[in-house]
Amino acid sequence: MVHMKAILLGAAMAAVAVTTIIALILALANRQTLDQPYSTQFGIVFDAGSSHTALFLYQWQGNKENNTGIVSQKQSCDVDGDGISSYVQNPAGAGESLKKCLDIAKAAIPTEQQKSTPVYLGATAGMRLLNLQNQTQSDSILAEVAKTIQTYPFDFRGARILTGMEEGAYGWITTNYLLESFIKHTFEGSWIHPKAGKIIGALDLGGASTQISFTPKDPVRDPNSAFNLQLYGYKYELYTYSYLCYGKDQALKKLQAYLHKNAGSSSSISHPCYHKGYNLNLTLAELYNSPCVVPPSSFNPKDTILFKGTGNSSLCLSLIENIVNLTGCALSPDCGFNGIYQPPVNGEFFAFSAYFYTFDFLGLTPKAPLTKVLSTIDTLCSKNWTALTAENPSIKPKYLKDYCASGHYITTILLKGYKFNNTWDQISFVKQVADTDIGWTLGYMLNLTNMIPSERSSAVTGVPHSQWAAEIFFIAFALFLTLLIIVILSVRDITK
Repeated sequence: MVHMKAILLGAAMAAVAVTTIIALILALANRQTLDQPYSTQFGIVFDAGSSHTALFLYQWQGNKENNTGIVSQKQSCDVDGDGISSYVQNPAGAGESLKKCLDIAKAAIPTEQQKSTPVYLGATAGMRLLNLQNQTQSDSILAEVAKTIQTYPFDFRGARILTGMEEGAYGWITTNYLLESFIKHTFEGSWIHPKAGKIIGALDLGGASTQISFTPKDPVRDPNSAFNLQLYGYKYELYTYSYLCYGKDQALKKLQAYLHKNAGSSSSISHPCYHKGYNLNLTLAELYNSPCVVPPSSFNPKDTILFKGTGNSSLCLSLIENIVNLTGCALSPDCGFNGIYQPPVNGEFFAFSAYFYTFDFLGLTPKAPLTKVLSTIDTLCSKNWTALTAENPSIKPKYLKDYCASGHYITTILLKGYKFNNTWDQISFVKQVADTDIGWTLGYMLNLTNMIPSERSSAVTGVPHSQWAAEIFFIAFALFLTLLIIVILSVRDITK
């Protein structure tokens, strides 16, 4: 009997040793290391334009490709009211106007990530003009805007006025990024630089300025028009120029001032770009409230003038060509307009902002033959105001009145300014690509991700679930056998 217990005890101890060794082998063998998914990072950019402000919320994964983030638009929000440059008499109101959109962005970002979310505000041509008129006023508005943003739990990185060159270049970046010209996702799940990536030129028409940006065939001859940048490890030389005072709103103000100065002492002025039956009263203070128009040497700001629409399409076009300086430049024949150097346009172009909104109203998006474009504008200009408003009851008169002039202005700067007369079919009029708005803000965010540190990768080490279950079984079995040995030894001692 004692001999039998010794044999059983020895067998149990051997089983414990074997199961322990098996458990150790299972614990150490076939261990796998898996990378933890990167967290989603967020960034906010305000586009403070001349006519309105918009907030764009972007997101990207913590890892980056060659130091540049893979950014997508999560949300956008239009700020109520006019652009921040209109708050000259109430700078605090500029800051207050941003709160609705900031609240929306705050609700969309997880609480634990709000403090690390960078916020930028970029002001464009409207604030550039105000800065030229009164720097103190523009500084005051930017200070109030900054004060409001800093009350939110974000990482505020500043509110500033962008240069025209930055605005043009970032719009170009946005366009080509959305078209996957810089980087593309393969079926294998990796990001590559397309070998035959098509680089698109960008045409942006705002209220106070207009930009053209593209990669020319030959090196840029004027270094002041060259913008060099690096994205996803590749370098680009870009031609870009911003025409301040040649945005849609300021160009049409130039036309009003031109008509007023050529009307003599008359306070009733025929306006060929306004429709028959449309009249507009303006004070001279309202007409000459911009540095883009030079006021007469002496005038009474309180005097009023009446613009009476005549709906003369050909005269409208002729007058617009008068306000766009189409003479040569120092580096002729490489010229744009207003005496500015521009190499010959190269490749395809996307035209957005006011280009798109005007041509969308005219039913000419994304592309239309030039003959159809010109005839459509002529037909529109010849309509009387009563018929036009009846056809478009949902469009506010302040916008509806300008489509005739805007159509002629766009064709003038594209055909005779930028010289697209032989390459009109290379222009597409678009608002979005891949459900994302085209503009400078995404390009700005992409460029800034170069300066935002990548998230460090983290990993976890473990074993497959089935192997883990086997480990638990053998460990439990070894514990059971150990307890069994203890019981046997205890009983043995008692029987002695």
